[in-house]
Amino acid sequence: MSGPKPTELTAFTAAFAGALGGCFSNAVVYPLDVVKTRIQATHGGHKGRNNLTLFAVFMRILKEEGVAGLYRGFGATMLNTFSMQYAYFFFYSFVRTSYIKRLASKLPKGSKAPPLSTAAELLLGAVAGALAQIFTIPVSVIATRQQIGRVDKPARKPRNAIKPSDDVEKGLPGSSLESSDDETKVDEQPFDESFLGVAKEIVEEEGVTGLWLGIKPGLVLTVNPAITYGLYERVKSMVLLAHAQAGDTSGKMNPWASFAVGALSKSLATVVTYPYIMAKVRIQARTADVEEAQEEHLPVPHQHQFHHTQFKHVGALEILTRVWKKEGFVGWYQGMGAQIFKAVLSQALLFLSKEQFEAWTLAFSIFIWTLRRRSASA
Repeated sequence: MSGPKPTELTAFTAAFAGALGGCFSNAVVYPLDVVKTRIQATHGGHKGRNNLTLFAVFMRILKEEGVAGLYRGFGATMLNTFSMQYAYFFFYSFVRTSYIKRLASKLPKGSKAPPLSTAAELLLGAVAGALAQIFTIPVSVIATRQQIGRVDKPARKPRNAIKPSDDVEKGLPGSSLESSDDETKVDEQPFDESFLGVAKEIVEEEGVTGLWLGIKPGLVLTVNPAITYGLYERVKSMVLLAHAQAGDTSGKMNPWASFAVGALSKSLATVVTYPYIMAKVRIQARTADVEEAQEEHLPVPHQHQFHHTQFKHVGALEILTRVWKKEGFVGWYQGMGAQIFKAVLSQALLFLSKEQFEAWTLAFSIFIWTLRRRSASA
């Protein structure tokens, strides 16, 4: 049985359309995504890296790496965007349905569960976001590593290093410089930048758990959509009230007003949660680990050595504390302008293309339904 002909999007096809729209909008502004990730991952102490404006970093990538540099990690990021969007909706539907059934089970038989409050909706959304993060964050880690490229790991001497003898300085056979050369060769090994190549390197360096770097700040950041939604409803009510006082009793905002309110809400939510966004990127890119080793004058682990040495990953709170001591409050918001600019542009494109993607998805659903009906009648 093929079922009735689809006349509107189901919950899951709507999620599919939204995921496609999210991929499209992110694909158009993708170079900005790479730029903002580079800015977020770079700590202010890097020499020659103090100019971290959006335009300066964009031009530096273009000059040093060409157009291809602006599209590092494109495939992994699109996969992450799609999977995160769909996983969120899947878990949201599951959690919400389970919650409503539990409420209904406590009511007299035949009674309907009351509409969920805004607080309950936000809480369920946060739970769904947390579950989606747990299952999709490995793709996010790989995408971030691809966007950043190989983290610089300059050879550093331990604090108790012995001064080289004359034979060592001359590079005579048997000197300890031979081992240093071997370490340099490790760093000079070709870097496989493919999705599977980066995933393999992460597992070899840090074990399977390396694919879940940044999960703690990621879980904290699940409050971002809740803040956005809460602010959106608050500002929307104020705008509608102003419209009503001006004589407009339709109770609806026009499309561009909806976009403006949405952009404002997203920007305010980003301001609130941005320090953790920046910390999450530095954890996943591992630039915070390298920075700590350099500051302590310890040897920075080479490729494949993070997992096999007693090398402790820096946590989000440690990163924020260090940034505060070095750069103050402003350091917590390094790259926020690029983050908001990219997010607002992406949201505008998603808003403008939303209806088209929904129409295409509905047409595809009808096409699949037609094929099933023909095969069933054959």
